[in-house]
Amino acid sequence: MRRRKYLPAIGAAALLLAALAAGLLFWGRRPFRGLEAADIASASVALMPPDVTLELDETEMGTLAELLGEVRITRPDQSWTEYAGQAVQFTVTFADGTETEVTGYNPFLIIDGTGYRTAYEPCEALNRFANELLRQRGG
Repeated sequence: MRRRKYLPAIGAAALLLAALAAGLLFWGRRPFRGLEAADIASASVALMPPDVTLELDETEMGTLAELLGEVRITRPDQSWTEYAGQAVQFTVTFADGTETEVTGYNPFLIIDGTGYRTAYEPCEALNRFANELLRQRGG
């Protein structure tokens, strides 16, 4: 009889924990939150296809910092290797001398070779940015 008395509380606690776990899994994190243009010493983008690499100027690095700051990743997922499509790979050298490769390949963001599931819109914004640069420069 006593056990039945605790079942609703135990069920509610389990449901709350499951909801929190799902929220953390699907809401994700922003690995470049707080990134500013001053943090970037240089950057380039390789668009594949068409296999073109472009160097970014100061203004473009500011835009890149804003876009990267909005990118949200969730769980690691290496299945990006099984997909086909256009990838935009940004090579960012930070003011402290470290270098990071960030590839937008929706629905994945690949950071230094590790793929993560990502929110669609911020990752798509990186792709649009790279393709707009290519279009502006006559590529």
